[in-house]
Amino acid sequence: MIKKLLINTSLLIFSFTGVQAQEATPPPEKQSKPNILFIFTDDWGWGDLSCHDHPYIKTPNIDRIAKEGTDFQRFTVASGVCSPSRAAVMTGHFPARYAINGHFAFPDSNARRGMPDWLDLNAPTLPKMLQKAGYRTAHFGKWHLSNNMIPDSPAPLNYGYDRAWAFNCSGIQLPVHQDVKESIDFIKKTHAENKPFFLNLWMHEPHTPFHTVPMFEWRFRHLEDTADQVYASVLSHADDRIGELLDTLDELNIADNTLVVFSSDNGPARGRSGKELTLKYDTATGAGWGVNAAKGITGGRKGHKASLYEGGIGVPFLARWPKHIPAGKIDDTSLISAVDLLPTFCAIAGAEMPVDYKPDGVNITKILKGDKMPTRTKPLFWKLHTRYAVVKGPWKLVISQKLNNIELYRIDSDVAEKENLAQQNPEVIAELTKDLKTWLKELPTKTTGDVFSKERKVAK
Repeated sequence: MIKKLLINTSLLIFSFTGVQAQEATPPPEKQSKPNILFIFTDDWGWGDLSCHDHPYIKTPNIDRIAKEGTDFQRFTVASGVCSPSRAAVMTGHFPARYAINGHFAFPDSNARRGMPDWLDLNAPTLPKMLQKAGYRTAHFGKWHLSNNMIPDSPAPLNYGYDRAWAFNCSGIQLPVHQDVKESIDFIKKTHAENKPFFLNLWMHEPHTPFHTVPMFEWRFRHLEDTADQVYASVLSHADDRIGELLDTLDELNIADNTLVVFSSDNGPARGRSGKELTLKYDTATGAGWGVNAAKGITGGRKGHKASLYEGGIGVPFLARWPKHIPAGKIDDTSLISAVDLLPTFCAIAGAEMPVDYKPDGVNITKILKGDKMPTRTKPLFWKLHTRYAVVKGPWKLVISQKLNNIELYRIDSDVAEKENLAQQNPEVIAELTKDLKTWLKELPTKTTGDVFSKERKVAK
């Protein structure tokens, strides 16, 4: 009996230690590559943040990104309107290289403006490069690198995404307020797979139509102007959703390993003050309030959406990456551009760019981490409607398509573009005009490739 008990006891000990050994097996190695979350809003003005001293809009969650990261106050996008601005983010190139000089609309409208009907599928894109580096990639929200009125345009998935659901594209349109729900689901699933992620969250706010929700209108019921109430409520709704994203990163314990960037595709639209609010219907997003509720501000910068002044291209850029990007810092000197994002995100992710690829931007990883940016000697170029702009060093040239109507600003010290220095600096104008002419010769003279809809009636 004693012998039998000893045998059973030994079996029990063996079984118990076996369980302990199983539990002590080390977990899978934690993925070390940083996640990248890029939040790109639509028509969000530089001054439309409470951390930028807006008089009544409250954005505590976006302000948190600035508080826990750095507020880069000299960031510019590559256009004053949507589609070309987004093309620059995706490709790291000036959008004029793809003849994308305005927003994608109906095929015949695109044709009349010498544009394709969508971004070329053969274009190098950021998500493709990150996929090759082992990243899970996703896109939720606005697309507008084609449009929903072009039903035969390629879906966003074809540009390098593992998951995508969008609006302003072909196919079923994503409900605008579902963007963060889809994003959180993607983040959780990717985290469970122990894979790094790259997520484009391209939000609708505060583009027209304004899709208001009573709960958020109620927050601003004290404002006398109904247009102010509408505008503040949609920004507040977006800010709340961004807060849900930040909370998810905290809950999963991955905030320290995630680069979060908040920005906008161009400056704010402006409605006509005092004019009646009317409803507007958009085929991609549905009905909402029209443009007279657009009350965005630029923080004193000249111009608004659709201009090449700083109010049209100078937008918020907040970046948080704990232990890498300084917290609570304001950088108001580093002139950085949307075309810098692709080479920078690739460098951070350890992704190789194609050997024959030449970005128009530069890697600004060191700048994000707090280094002072040297004077920018590689020119930046803009082409929009009948205007061009060039930035080189401290100077900004704004000039008409006929190379007259010239304006020149010391953009390093005059971000409000108050003093036109053209008459005093003919040699600077000559140098920047020469750079512009050289760049224009690099651009396509004709739109080519598999970038045309079957519905296009105007000659290609």
